[in-house]
Amino acid sequence: MIVVIDDNSGRRDLAETILAKLRFAVAPFESVEQAVSAMQALIPEAVVAREAAANAIRGLMPNDRGGGAVPLLAVTDDLAAPDALVEALRRLLRSNEPPT
Repeated sequence: MIVVIDDNSGRRDLAETILAKLRFAVAPFESVEQAVSAMQALIPEAVVAREAAANAIRGLMPNDRGGGAVPLLAVTDDLAAPDALVEALRRLLRSNEPPT
């Protein structure tokens, strides 16, 4: 599951649509507070958030199943294009895969 945090409903909906079409389960949230509260029960594969929200959530996220931090993708204007967002998220998830 990918947690998406954005206070702009249009951007949040767009990110959710893009990720859902790629078969990611998506949990969208309007605020860092809502996301952190939900993440006590949900353990996401990654968090995608605009830069300000990403800065606010650092250190507040629970650890993942392995005891490490949940990967966080801070979305800047450079990642506003759907293809750029998807590629950045794929790189983030690959870089956090446990060795086989």
